[in-house]
Amino acid sequence: MAISPQQLKQLAHACGFELAGIAPALPSEDFERFETWRAAGWAGEMAYLTDRRGDLRSDPRNLLASAQCILCVGKLYNTAHPHTPESEATERGWISRYAWGADYHDLLRRDLELLVQRLREVHAEPFEWKICVDTAPLLERSYARAAGLGWIGKNTCLINQQQGSWFFLGELLLSIPLAPDTAAPDRCGTCTRCIDACPTVAIVPRSDGGWKLDARLCISYLTIEKRGEIAAELTGQIGNHIFGCDICQDVCPWNARAPVSSQAEFEPAEFAPRLEDLARLSEEEFRARFRRSPVWRAKYAGFMRNVTNAMSNAQAHPESPCSSAGQ
Repeated sequence: MAISPQQLKQLAHACGFELAGIAPALPSEDFERFETWRAAGWAGEMAYLTDRRGDLRSDPRNLLASAQCILCVGKLYNTAHPHTPESEATERGWISRYAWGADYHDLLRRDLELLVQRLREVHAEPFEWKICVDTAPLLERSYARAAGLGWIGKNTCLINQQQGSWFFLGELLLSIPLAPDTAAPDRCGTCTRCIDACPTVAIVPRSDGGWKLDARLCISYLTIEKRGEIAAELTGQIGNHIFGCDICQDVCPWNARAPVSSQAEFEPAEFAPRLEDLARLSEEEFRARFRRSPVWRAKYAGFMRNVTNAMSNAQAHPESPCSSAGQ
């Protein structure tokens, strides 16, 4: 017996995904905009977006030739702990909410593999599949929008009307022909809170009236992807951020009533650690502490650069731990 779209989404929910929808495995109309964005240099030093790996994003069938649909899923990671504008401790470093717990790549892949196993039990016919979690060359937010999971906000995050934007996204490419869901409408309206709150003014207007992210100015890019020194005119705006930034999500009205994840893996192991303690970490200690955490992405040199910068900012602006967040 062949599985139905509704059954597949029910299986996804049973495997721990709060959001699930189906998109067609066809080229996205967003790829042209992505091409323009990266050609203009907005991706900064992120070579995986500008080299051949970026080219593969033109068609999901580059990843699975037999793909006929994409199951897009979202896993909630929000916790009840404070948001950036609520932080007042200048002696502590701010780590982005998504990196407080275990590495989401492992968690999403684990649950998507469980989903494949259960799908095999229900779907009688043989099928091909491929799991994608963040690092795969796929325009995942575009397909998540096409699958009805939400719209892409001005801050470039996927926003769900009922549950906000604190979601990890994953995809399951399938050779099974299933009817797609309807894309979600854009509900940002005239709101500009994320734009106004960004300390480095990284959300900039597009020529067509929309908005785009200049990754070279984004605090998440600067503290995670940027290697070497950070431009002097930006260091002061980073505040006490040592890995990533949540400001544009913190101030988003759609996150005002965002639910909290019930999964223990997202309980914070690294919530606002003391900067002085981090400054004493050896490379071996850094590896032991963060090897199974998204924080590992920054590497030891980049992380210690961020800690040093945060301590400098705390001394210069003790009254403003997160720069202009929430202003």
